Amino acid sequence: MAEHCEKIVGEFSIYTAAALKPKLLEALAAASALSLDLSGVTEIDSAGIQLLLLLKRETLKSGSELRLTGSNPVVDEALALCNLTGLFNPES
Repeated sequence: MAEHCEKIVGEFSIYTAAALKPKLLEALAAASALSLDLSGVTEIDSAGIQLLLLLKRETLKSGSELRLTGSNPVVDEALALCNLTGLFNPES
């Protein structure tokens, strides 16, 4: 299986997370790794964080990998506020 890449642009919030969830879970199931480019995220809320946590949990269960790429201050701040930076960026 190959790596699958997705770019999220705009809000990653309650308004978009529900629509993204099936697409991202399907991509993760079909790939050895899922790479999420978050450089275009303008806002992230608890629904976006919750979806990232779900994806991470699924990778741990399946042995696949989740990579967050192209991060930005909006995402970095939200992950830090929730004390999740180390979960998604172990080298941090």
